[in-house]
Amino acid sequence: MNPSLKGRRIAVVLFNLGGPDDQASVKPFLFNLFNDPAIIGLPGVVRTPLARLISSRREKSAQANYALMGGGSPLLPETRRQAAALEAALNARLAEDEVKVFIAMRYWNPLTQETAADVAVFGPDEVVLLPLYPQYSTTTTQSSLKAWNEAYAGSGISRAVCCYPHAGGWIEAQARVIADKLEEAGDQPVRVLFSAHGIPEKLVTGKGDPYQEQVETTVAAVVTRLEDERGPIDHAICYQSRVGPMKWLGPSTPDAIDQAGRDGVGVVVAPIAFVSEHVETLVELDIEYGELAHEKGVSPYLRAPAVGDRTLFIDALADACVDALGRTGVAPFGPGCKADWKACPHRCSRAA
Repeated sequence: MNPSLKGRRIAVVLFNLGGPDDQASVKPFLFNLFNDPAIIGLPGVVRTPLARLISSRREKSAQANYALMGGGSPLLPETRRQAAALEAALNARLAEDEVKVFIAMRYWNPLTQETAADVAVFGPDEVVLLPLYPQYSTTTTQSSLKAWNEAYAGSGISRAVCCYPHAGGWIEAQARVIADKLEEAGDQPVRVLFSAHGIPEKLVTGKGDPYQEQVETTVAAVVTRLEDERGPIDHAICYQSRVGPMKWLGPSTPDAIDQAGRDGVGVVVAPIAFVSEHVETLVELDIEYGELAHEKGVSPYLRAPAVGDRTLFIDALADACVDALGRTGVAPFGPGCKADWKACPHRCSRAA
């Protein structure tokens, strides 16, 4: 970054999927989710009525899940805490600049269009687009960046961080929350299950989505960090939240829990692709899979928390922002893809 560039107005936009605020928000949230072509890749004339049908059919069951968390998702309050911590960290580092951190949710408020208007009013000289998805996927980061590029018409030189699967602070924060749970397990034999949100397998094999590789990169780095202190650890990668009839990445987290039961070991589940608590962690991992573990005789069943606004993770996000200010275009923070994935945006930008 050019040290002579001072006194800038810098907008940092944090991307996440969002979650319903209350019971009444569940159905429109689900509609927005399933009406995204990155989720259901059909023409709009087919996708939109299908999204209406799916959201209607799933409304009651989804409301029941959110009711277990008080009626709505905790994702936005936690993201606001992350944004506030990041804004403070960046303003401390870039003391001669003015940094403001915004939140753009893909499927519920504050929606991308609203945030794009707010950023335009701020009038930035520089814009950093930063997904709260450490691993890139067409279903998350690509969809969020596409929505932003369509919505934003304000000032500023923009650049995007496409991924940070190996960022030091992210890896260290994960390792520490997992180590705490391993300490809690004591001498009991446990397997660390790194549970990532699943995607259809055809997105990897057909569309060239680098998500699976990047999940594996994150897991390998966390395991190395843990084993540096603890020696070899029993671990496996698995994928949760499967929906629909298509083949998804596997093994599934329920299958991995079942295998742990057959192997006679307990489990420490680490949500390796999530940075915040929400329905997939607080309900799916804690309640649904916790009950499954009990049925399968898996004991102990422990779950490492999402990294949230822990200082190590926030510092990693700040590092990514400062690094991005020295360039334009789309690029990873730290090592990105190893293979030449068709859907990798950094690959596409270099080719252009």
